[in-house]
Amino acid sequence: MFKRKGLIVLALALVTLLAVFTGCSSTSDTEELTIYSGRSENLIGPVFEKFEQETGIEVNVRYGDTAELAATILEEGENSPADIFFAQDAGALGALATEDRLQTLPEEYLEQVDSRLRSPDDEWLGVSGRARVVAYNTDNVDEDELPDTIWGFTDPEWEGRIGWSPANGSFQAFVTALRVVEGEERAEEWLRGIQANNPVRYHNNTSTVEGVGRGETDVGFTNHYYLFRFIAEEGEDFPVRNLYTTNDAGSMINIAGIGALDGADNEDVNQLIEFLLTPEIQQHFIEENNEYPVVKGMDVDNPLVKSLEKIDTPDLDLTNIEDLEGTLKLLSEVGAL
Repeated sequence: MFKRKGLIVLALALVTLLAVFTGCSSTSDTEELTIYSGRSENLIGPVFEKFEQETGIEVNVRYGDTAELAATILEEGENSPADIFFAQDAGALGALATEDRLQTLPEEYLEQVDSRLRSPDDEWLGVSGRARVVAYNTDNVDEDELPDTIWGFTDPEWEGRIGWSPANGSFQAFVTALRVVEGEERAEEWLRGIQANNPVRYHNNTSTVEGVGRGETDVGFTNHYYLFRFIAEEGEDFPVRNLYTTNDAGSMINIAGIGALDGADNEDVNQLIEFLLTPEIQQHFIEENNEYPVVKGMDVDNPLVKSLEKIDTPDLDLTNIEDLEGTLKLLSEVGAL
């Protein structure tokens, strides 16, 4: 009797032990990617969900402000759980690249992307793009009355007619690009010239375009795709259109992009990159946000969006727009913040 009980206990113990080892094996075989994302969940969350469904790779996402997440990764050092940094702008990726925290990405993916929208050192690539523009009120000003460059808006004739959002991250990225392209003195000259024209200060790009639409200002500095949110809501008669300036920082193209952290699993990272560059996902960024696709040969099918190939952009390595601290200091010095 006792012998039989002993055998039963031993059998149960073996079954339990087998279950434990099986469970451990199952857990270790589960592929995971941890992503720190400066892109908002409502825009990029559905893309991550689709990636999980198609690949079986579990995606753990930490959402937050791009600059703060970049700082967190640097503070965490080698102990950071992040495999991928999905940044809202190239400057934050440049900050990580400067600290040697990003892997070199495979050429097969890099060569698919417009050369203006990826790292010249192969450490990050853009996933979608956005152009800086000057939104203008079509009831108050004709396009042929507008300057060809951002410098024309320092003319006294634009006093009280300009809207801007100096506390906004995309505006600060533009000012950083202006500092890189034109130098510190010229960037300060432009900022002081705009300040002298008593610009109306807005909270962000949305409120800037909204203000232009209401006629509070005749023009406003913004990103190209905000206009189309208003057109979608109010129709083609919304009295705002975009001006693309010529060969200055006012026509820069910034990106939302990704970099792979040192220590990340290359195979899983590569699957995500390949997925993000597929025509289906690139089309998602076009349709959902009117952003530019980064893959060569694709474009936005919208007559109001200037083709990426036709935008006269400045000669700018986006990696070099990482000095946000210097930009904030300059904006404070000229009284914009």
